[in-house]
Amino acid sequence: MGSFINQPEFGTTVTVVTPSDTIGAATNLGGVALYCGVGGDVKVIIQNKTAAGGGLPTATEAVVFKNVPNGGFLPIIVDYVLATGTSATDILTIK
Repeated sequence: MGSFINQPEFGTTVTVVTPSDTIGAATNLGGVALYCGVGGDVKVIIQNKTAAGGGLPTATEAVVFKNVPNGGFLPIIVDYVLATGTSATDILTIK
């Protein structure tokens, strides 16, 4: 989504997000933008972020987007939505 190589200018796939504090292949969203149906804070790890020493990222590499409004889009590309620190609900991925 947006002006990223190999991605269309619009979303073509939407899925429901279940925020998780488990970081790994099973929870990696694969670089998506987010829509928040019910607003609040959203704690994410930006796409391709790695731990300070290399390897999988940890919660210390996460950022919190505060007070995302109801029906708000986050025009960022993320790999993980963490449960701890996320109060927004009805989150959808857009890819």
